[in-house]
Amino acid sequence: MKPFAYIITILLILSSCATQAPIKSATDTLSFEKNEEEEYDIIVLDTEYNMYLMSIAKPMNFYSEEYYKNKNIFYVSEWNSRVSQPFRFDPNFYSMRIDYNPTENYGLKLEYKLYNYFQFINWKYKVNLDFGR
Repeated sequence: MKPFAYIITILLILSSCATQAPIKSATDTLSFEKNEEEEYDIIVLDTEYNMYLMSIAKPMNFYSEEYYKNKNIFYVSEWNSRVSQPFRFDPNFYSMRIDYNPTENYGLKLEYKLYNYFQFINWKYKVNLDFGR
């Protein structure tokens, strides 16, 4: 019986020392910037995002700029709502608010890329921002 107790003790010690890989915040990799032509663009540091845009996302002109903007208003609002509820949603994942002004004219390119950023988050992390789920 004594060896069994030692094995259990060692397993408990090992399990308490084990570390989990941290969940990276999705917004740690997202920023809005103006380029030389004074147009807004999104910089996403996750290399899989560019792969997603080129191979999975629908073409930019598939939806109108108004469609993308309306979806982005909703998604950003839901995202920022989750950031403000750290006891309900993982604060490591939803760590930063997205500073998006719906009255600003960001242009089709940014609206498209932001919309697809949320689609990418859904694709990669299985995070559904529709209707607070």
